[in-house]
Amino acid sequence: MNHELAIIGAGVMAEAIARGIVSGGTIKPDQIIAADLSIQRRELFQKEFGITTVERAEDAVRGAKILLLCIKPYQMEAVLEEIWPDIDENTLVISIAAGIGTGLIEKKLGQGKPRRVIRSMPNTPMLVGCGMVAIAPGAHATDADMAAARRLFESGATVLQTTEDKIDAVTAISGSGPAYFFFLTEQMIRAGMDLGLAADEARTLAIQTAAGAAKMMSDSSDSPEAHRKRVTTPNGTTHAAISHMESRDWPGITVDALKAAARRSAEMGK
Repeated sequence: MNHELAIIGAGVMAEAIARGIVSGGTIKPDQIIAADLSIQRRELFQKEFGITTVERAEDAVRGAKILLLCIKPYQMEAVLEEIWPDIDENTLVISIAAGIGTGLIEKKLGQGKPRRVIRSMPNTPMLVGCGMVAIAPGAHATDADMAAARRLFESGATVLQTTEDKIDAVTAISGSGPAYFFFLTEQMIRAGMDLGLAADEARTLAIQTAAGAAKMMSDSSDSPEAHRKRVTTPNGTTHAAISHMESRDWPGITVDALKAAARRSAEMGK
């Protein structure tokens, strides 16, 4: 098989990336192949995107110009062992696995030869075309390789080029970041219900407020702090809520939580 892109692992993140690639016309569906053990995931890629799918990873990598590794970190070494005999030496490898450095992939796939690898960290809002992706080159990746990675992601995300030593921080901020906002919105809905709102009323109020606040920040050059201060009248209702959060060290807890995520990302690569 000769494909522009081979995707190993057809999970939710791979789906988000594939959706952006196909809808943006970056690569035609008939030039993409995806491998996954799950027949349900293979069927989704076939029906939703018109992408050819196979069960075995090694069947997908042969002849691919770009290989996108969308597998869980704990699966990485086993998959690399499976595919290295079949991967072309000129294939560009892009990994989205949290905590897995380019050095490991270069070693396992290169088998003593240079291997062009890029590490990336996307997030799930790519599913709706509003993702964030950071990309970092390995030891042998070229500027042309980085441009190719950017083209792959930018139809569904804002792309930030950085260095690999910052990817754990990126993971903590944007990779895991959507979950923090989902978690906050959960609590806003819960509070609304405790205050007497119906579940659907609380959900509508919380979600639309989150969406509106996000748009205000993205459409403006003002800092989040500036936006917050504009809606926080001294001794008003917002001030009461913010003051309570600060009294319980909400800022410190939040920063410590994200640092915990970054530490976990680093640990996963050891």
